[in-house]
Amino acid sequence: MKIERAHILFAVICVVWGTTWIAAKIGISAVPPLLFVGTRFVLAGAVLMLFTRANGAPLLPARADLPRFGIVTLLMVIGTYAPLFWGAKFVSSGLASILNLAFMPVALLLIGTALREDRITPIRGLGVAIGIAGLLLLFGPKAMSGHGAGGSMELAGSLAIVASALLYSCGSVMARPLLRRYSPVQVSGLTTTLGGLALLAISLAFEPGAIAALDGQWGAPAWAGWWFLVLFGSLAAYPAYLLLVREWGAARAGAYAFVSPIFAVLLGIIVFGEHATLTDALGMLTMLAGAFLSLRGEASVPARLPGRVAD
Repeated sequence: MKIERAHILFAVICVVWGTTWIAAKIGISAVPPLLFVGTRFVLAGAVLMLFTRANGAPLLPARADLPRFGIVTLLMVIGTYAPLFWGAKFVSSGLASILNLAFMPVALLLIGTALREDRITPIRGLGVAIGIAGLLLLFGPKAMSGHGAGGSMELAGSLAIVASALLYSCGSVMARPLLRRYSPVQVSGLTTTLGGLALLAISLAFEPGAIAALDGQWGAPAWAGWWFLVLFGSLAAYPAYLLLVREWGAARAGAYAFVSPIFAVLLGIIVFGEHATLTDALGMLTMLAGAFLSLRGEASVPARLPGRVAD
């Protein structure tokens, strides 16, 4: 894959995942969170699987790869979104951003190195450190001024958010061997379909109001947010992210965590009339510097192996 194409895809991920927060925020204010995300994944996964079949690839992978597909689905979809949405109920948005976005690049680099899918270099380690410093500058004041539930529930919510970032990071690294044999679209389709069905089942069994919400009376704003997440968050950005995981390694692809929040802040300024301080601007510039350094260097394991299904 040409480096120009890779950076275009990286930019798309940063823009899309920097703006999906507003769609999710609108949606889960009207719809039970797990129902909202579960139905989104089911539809997006079905579309991706149909696209896979139309391109001549089998819907199901080889039997030997099914366990890894199951683990990746459990980690990247079920284990990520269930604790993330639960924890967000008890933690301020600023603190949630720090816990999720700052922890994930570190976890991606460490887990990738441990599983021999990546390697730590001084310059990339410096990039992660600088990126985290920028996140603290940007979201730290908001976290300090936020009002969570407090006490044990806030602590439990914080741990849940950290756990979701850890599971997502582990799943991203474990997905790379699959991406050497299957296209990112095929991996995206199967994991989101299976994960979405599991989240939907959990929602209908345990989430208050989920069954009643099946009537679809969500309101136009929630439906608009849902469709935005389906079309851009799942059908566009997720396969692009997996493609970069294959080509770059999970740690480099995960550097979007230092860039996408900038688009979220800019969108808040444009849409909601929010104001950016000098500290915010310094934080965003620092995050960009961290992302630039994090993207440098190559993974220690080659992206391509013979026999991989073509894109």
